Amino acid sequence: MNPAIADLFDLLRSKGHARYDGEAVTQLEHALQSAQWAERSGADSALIAAALLHDLGHLLHDFDGTPTRQGLDDLHQYRCLPFLRPLFGPATLEPIRLHVDAKRFLCAREPGYLDSLSPDSRRSLALQGGVFDAAQATAFAALPHALDAVRLRRWDDLAKSAGAQTPDLEHFARHLDSSAVSQG
Repeated sequence: MNPAIADLFDLLRSKGHARYDGEAVTQLEHALQSAQWAERSGADSALIAAALLHDLGHLLHDFDGTPTRQGLDDLHQYRCLPFLRPLFGPATLEPIRLHVDAKRFLCAREPGYLDSLSPDSRRSLALQGGVFDAAQATAFAALPHALDAVRLRRWDDLAKSAGAQTPDLEHFARHLDSSAVSQG
């Protein structure tokens, strides 16, 4: 395994026991469930890596408790990018960067999506800029990797089941290794 990926796994193991803000799972459980949904859906390795790492930014801040309950957007979709950019290319990084906007897009374009969000996801939506208007939704849909971000968002929504059985981190190492950019 790439040593930098081993470091990411160490971070997930050491800080992943924290409760996923406002949900019934830990950060690590959420990451593993997201990656499992991506794998079950036939996603390629780059998108499976994105699913596993999309909320890594939540582990890189020093907030006490749930940031959204404090009225804070922790900007997790951007916070992790400096750590991941040396390892992965756009096929992994862009869905991570865009998964928050994918929620805003789905709220604008899919009837009932907003009502399906958990209370914390609704709270964070308001802090993240709210539902896209028609022009914002159209602009988002035209972005490279927008459709992958929407797929990632759907797996994110599904990955909140307490007690769900998932493979361990090592199971997903091959996807991260195969989607890592060459360092040579």
